[in-house]
Amino acid sequence: MTKLRQDLRNIAIIAHVDHGKTTLVDQLLKQSGTFRTNEHVEERAMDSGDIERERGITILAKNTAVNYNGTRINILDTPGHADFGGEVERILKMVDGVCLVVDSYEGCMPQTRFVLKKALEQQLKVIVVVNKVDKDAARPVEVVDEVLDLLIELGADEDQLDFPVVYASGVNGTASLDPDPSTQQENMAVLFESIIENVPAPVDTRDEPLQFQVALLDYNDFVGRIGIGRVFRGTIHVGQQVALMKLDGSVKQFRVTKLFGFFGLKREEIQEAYPGDLIAVSGMEEINVGETVCPIDHQEALPPLRIDEPTLQMTFLVNNSPFAGREGKWITSRKVEERLRSQLQTDVSLRVEDTDSPDAWVVSGRGELHLSILIENMRREGYELQVSKPQVIIKEIDGVKCEPIERVQIDVPEDSVGSIIESLGNRKGEMLDMVNEGNGQVRLIFMVPARGLIGYTTEFMSLTKGFGIINHTFDSYQPVVPGRVGGRHQGALVSMETGKATTYGMMQVEDRGTLFVEPGTEIYEGMIVGENTRDNDITVNITKMKQKTNIRSATKDATNVIKKPKIMTLEEALEFLNDDEYLEVTPVSIRLRKQILDKNEREKLAKKKKLAEQQ
Repeated sequence: MTKLRQDLRNIAIIAHVDHGKTTLVDQLLKQSGTFRTNEHVEERAMDSGDIERERGITILAKNTAVNYNGTRINILDTPGHADFGGEVERILKMVDGVCLVVDSYEGCMPQTRFVLKKALEQQLKVIVVVNKVDKDAARPVEVVDEVLDLLIELGADEDQLDFPVVYASGVNGTASLDPDPSTQQENMAVLFESIIENVPAPVDTRDEPLQFQVALLDYNDFVGRIGIGRVFRGTIHVGQQVALMKLDGSVKQFRVTKLFGFFGLKREEIQEAYPGDLIAVSGMEEINVGETVCPIDHQEALPPLRIDEPTLQMTFLVNNSPFAGREGKWITSRKVEERLRSQLQTDVSLRVEDTDSPDAWVVSGRGELHLSILIENMRREGYELQVSKPQVIIKEIDGVKCEPIERVQIDVPEDSVGSIIESLGNRKGEMLDMVNEGNGQVRLIFMVPARGLIGYTTEFMSLTKGFGIINHTFDSYQPVVPGRVGGRHQGALVSMETGKATTYGMMQVEDRGTLFVEPGTEIYEGMIVGENTRDNDITVNITKMKQKTNIRSATKDATNVIKKPKIMTLEEALEFLNDDEYLEVTPVSIRLRKQILDKNEREKLAKKKKLAEQQ
């Protein structure tokens, strides 16, 4: 008879962005008595990075553990964005069940579909948590029906369709088994009990040979690489000599120097671990995701974990603008390359390739968000660099050139539907479905080439006057759609002088388009200072000073008022980029620029290109 570890459960919390999973984990930590009564715990305690806190998103998977009535529950909080989908898939390999958190108003969203599909592929038990039932517009019963429809559509089996449902409010820390908000109990006991009752306990195979697989990586300057994963079989203890089965088929031997278990938000050193335990192991310099640790005399590897391939790439370059080295601490190619290589220690979905130039690298990632967070982290750490326009990665499959296609879900007011359908049609989007949700809202589903979505967010927001919601996830690689897809239609206003922007100079050109800089900003020749209203680039001089005269004018005391310039965020600036432009990123500034700063040189190159095209 199979022996089970009844004192242990492993569960992952999965959900669409912003449906409240990190807040829910906070409550489980607090209510299980993991923290001392006098211990100060921040909100969304599991989001530890600055960017995670500011944006309210989970970027890296986190693991924690709580004790509830003698049962240890290992909880993994997963990212919700598709750009970090690689993390989700690997985490699901470490657990025996999932809590699918769904917003009681928004219902099933694209990421709900994405993460649920992955959980069903692993044959995991699903517990549905309908969160935010205290919302005024909550519709918990319809949301459960939506989840059921989604499970049927994704091909769930009979057992998976018979899922338990818990209705909860993560913010209030309450839960119940009834959709009526008035029945909410003062705590989350029903959720804890539902986990213990429905998630299978790990099989206790401690007498068999060891198998431990790495699912996540961490890095620490003191102990080097740390492999985080699950003990699938046998026992592992400190000091043990083990074999590491590498992905390329080779075998390395090493000694386990330290083992860590997880409890609350802390890592605690432990001496040994058993089947089902989620632990961190140090002592192996070259450990990678998906590799198996086993005894030297019983080498048996677990199936490797699939890691999502990158779909987007950009060139990262050393900053060579006229203002290079003014604002950053780390500016040399050696420092930038070291930083990119160190990112590879923990981010398995990232690729860094050398180019012909020692000052440039091609960096590939899972999407715009994935790469923009790397750039944002680097600038906060004091790096200066330049990046090129993001490009999708074209793959050859069976001799056919293929590009990534995204599944896009859009929720917009009825009066915006026509313009959205037209704008995505121009970007080679194909509409799959259109549902009128009532209450004046319409849900549209499209398949769009990923290159058509680069830079689309800004246009989308202006078309829907800020009322639209857009979500997209990678769907598949399909044959390349011919013709130009997406891209910027407006030209740029390019500075012809180096100096400081003046109110007078800006007033002379503001009717030409939208300016991106404020008076007093230092600018250089070739820097992009605004967007033209037309589709061509024009050079402008916004450093011009007003000529002083000794004639008093009748309007002398009138104040010069200029339109408010548009100050871009990092994401907006990346979206704005064209093929012949760079984005200069420093700890202080974000500047758009032409790759060739000199106007005459740019015009010569444009003429050459035109001639080449005609021939």
